[in-house]
Amino acid sequence: MLVLFALLTYFLFNPARALINKRKELVANDMEAARKEKEEAEAFKKEYDAKLKEVGAQANEILSQTKKKAKKQEDTIVNEAKEEAGRIIKRAESEAKQAKLKAQDEMKQEIISVATLMAGKMVKASMNEADQNELVETTLKEMGEDTWQN
Repeated sequence: MLVLFALLTYFLFNPARALINKRKELVANDMEAARKEKEEAEAFKKEYDAKLKEVGAQANEILSQTKKKAKKQEDTIVNEAKEEAGRIIKRAESEAKQAKLKAQDEMKQEIISVATLMAGKMVKASMNEADQNELVETTLKEMGEDTWQN
């Protein structure tokens, strides 16, 4: 029986043990490979997270710079508009002043013309004072009240 046990052990148990040991080794290798892959995946995840964080920081920086540029452009446009408005107002004031001076000059010319006309008529008619006053009043009425009120 001992011989049978030795033979069975040699032919059955040793191959089964070898198969079990081989299977253990295979499982251990698979577990080691899985552990390495997990470590690599975690390293890739950390790298990805770091790059994602860096991209987010770059995006924030770009956004900040863009806002600063936009604000600077806005200030420039507003300042240019204010300067242009100032120039327009100055030009309008100058044109109004010129128009006023021109109107005053035209009125002076009209008054001189009327006075010359009246003087010519007075000399020509050699009138007395009452006739002269009447001539002045008539001439003033012909020119109209508006001329003297401006």
